[in-house]
Amino acid sequence: MKAIDWQRWSARATVLMALVALGLVGYFLSRLGWAQIMDSLGRIRPYQVAGAGAATVASYLTLTGFDRLGVHYAGARLPYPRVALAAFLALSIGHTVGLAPLSSGTIRYRYYREAGLDLTQIGLIVALSAATVTLGEASLAGLALLTQPTLGDRLLHLPAASARIIGWLCLAVPPLYLALAAGLRRPLRLRRRVFHMPSPAIAVQQIGLGLVNYGFVAAALYFVLPHAQAVDYRIVAMAYVLGNLAALVSHVPGGLGVLEAVIVALLPGVDAIGPLIVFRIVYFLVPLALGCLLLAWTEVRRRPKPELAP
Repeated sequence: MKAIDWQRWSARATVLMALVALGLVGYFLSRLGWAQIMDSLGRIRPYQVAGAGAATVASYLTLTGFDRLGVHYAGARLPYPRVALAAFLALSIGHTVGLAPLSSGTIRYRYYREAGLDLTQIGLIVALSAATVTLGEASLAGLALLTQPTLGDRLLHLPAASARIIGWLCLAVPPLYLALAAGLRRPLRLRRRVFHMPSPAIAVQQIGLGLVNYGFVAAALYFVLPHAQAVDYRIVAMAYVLGNLAALVSHVPGGLGVLEAVIVALLPGVDAIGPLIVFRIVYFLVPLALGCLLLAWTEVRRRPKPELAP
């Protein structure tokens, strides 16, 4: 397939992803109803929504760092605003659509290909971003299980000793990854592709960015939960990580229903339905709306201007 065909395919797929995301939002809102949404918003104080919004902004800024590392790892040089735009569009829409390699990957291909990167480089960016997500999930899950071992019994029906073992195994993932980055310098082959492990400096930044991002996401959810019921931030963080993993395994678009089920199971007796609606609005729907507007603006700018008749 010629390059121009790939570009047309990616442009159509990018617009399709945005339409799918908007359709999922419509389905989500139709299940709740505006009255329920407004009632849920009325129970939450403005400072809680502001805190969740600040954590959301911090999370998406951190996520642009994933792509910035990926571009450096792929051996390319792009200005940060261009990388940030591609990352935000890919993730604001991909978070709602689900199937990240297809949705986010398609949008990244569209924008990075136009910036001059080849398919191998774009694949490295997507792979490094996925590895950073995994490192963040493993780090946060390990910390939560070690500091709150009863979580294993409440959700996974594991004794505290087994939960601690799993926690240590999760925490062993980042050091192992760092050791591979430092010691494995031979090129790796995957089919016909040849690539190298990231440098130790990139690996350290991946571990830090992955953990910080999930910390911000969990904070966005924590802010909107009823603090009068003494909800522990570590439980909220663990609940989000487990809910996100369950959503990835099930491939449910946007994790609709999966995250809610895990949160309710880990926080029995806590009024979590309203806060979860607000969390989805703040962390998923508002960025999605901004992403779709930016996508439309960039696509309009790409259209060639009609020539004026002499």
